[in-house]
Amino acid sequence: MSSRRHFLQISAGIAADAGQTTAGSAAATGQTTPGSPAAPGQTTPGSPAAPGQTTASSPAAPGQTTAASPAATGQTTTTTAPAALPAIRLGKYTISRLILGSNPFYGYSHSSAALDRHMLEWATPEHVCQALDEAERNGITAFQTNARDRAVSDIGLYRQRGGKLQVIALVRGEPEDAVKMMRPMAVSHHGEATDVAFREQNMEQVREFTRRARQTGVLVGVSTHKPEVIEYIEERGWDVDFYMGCVYNRTRTPEELRKLLGQIPLPANEVYLEKDPQRMFATMRQTPRTCLAFKILAAGRAVGSAASLDAAFQAAFAGIKPGDAVIVGAYQRFKNEIGENAQRALRFGAPAS
Repeated sequence: MSSRRHFLQISAGIAADAGQTTAGSAAATGQTTPGSPAAPGQTTPGSPAAPGQTTASSPAAPGQTTAASPAATGQTTTTTAPAALPAIRLGKYTISRLILGSNPFYGYSHSSAALDRHMLEWATPEHVCQALDEAERNGITAFQTNARDRAVSDIGLYRQRGGKLQVIALVRGEPEDAVKMMRPMAVSHHGEATDVAFREQNMEQVREFTRRARQTGVLVGVSTHKPEVIEYIEERGWDVDFYMGCVYNRTRTPEELRKLLGQIPLPANEVYLEKDPQRMFATMRQTPRTCLAFKILAAGRAVGSAASLDAAFQAAFAGIKPGDAVIVGAYQRFKNEIGENAQRALRFGAPAS
């Protein structure tokens, strides 16, 4: 297979990891549950919903762009009327059940160094801002990203141009710095760091992060690739609002993989097992806190066809709670993945009546 064909196959529908976040409002922390009215005096993104439903809307129909939208990504434009995506409540906010992730923007393909460079070559600040605009036009109201300098700079440029997406920041460093630089709606402890702390029995370090984050006034979350981390925090009653959960446990150690599989696949840090999503979804359904499921496309490994993409979205929305959401990145270089994924959120993300 040629390298270009490989890029096309892997990149289509790549899921966000650097953008891993979870939206969750817990009754225990006094947060409003999904679908409830906004707090007095507070503004929430989204249009009025039909009775008993919550929706988030934007100025264009999902899968389509307006006549005034940039065409630098090669996408066609239309003037179709707006449509609303299914939505959830996260604290005082109403956000779409589909959240845009940022891994493809910053070269985190979770596939190869060559694809990482391919993504970075495309992802200029201009292209990233155009992608964020496209997300808005398709009814997406939240963006999950990291707190590195490039992401901070891109968010600043996007906001200077009038961008309105809410930001969920995935943070390895100091939560206070991330809040000051990014003005996010929420911060989450980075999943890779969380899982290392769990393995080393040093979860007090993660808990201290959540305490400090709470003092900043934003929503507080913990990201992880392990269902048992969510169970650990729930059992101890931490003061958090949401979880970000990778549906594939890609932080198993080589020793754990050998014990589980009888051998160590290569590379050991990018192993995606078929039954992992079932375990994470079951844990998400057991917590009252909002959960944000990420890597539902197995970092691009589940994008071989439109049918496989549909199946991954359908399984994710069926597996999580009605008040949960998914985070999915998009590589806009070859086609409008944001628009296509918004259509899937419309088809599969509406809670059953």
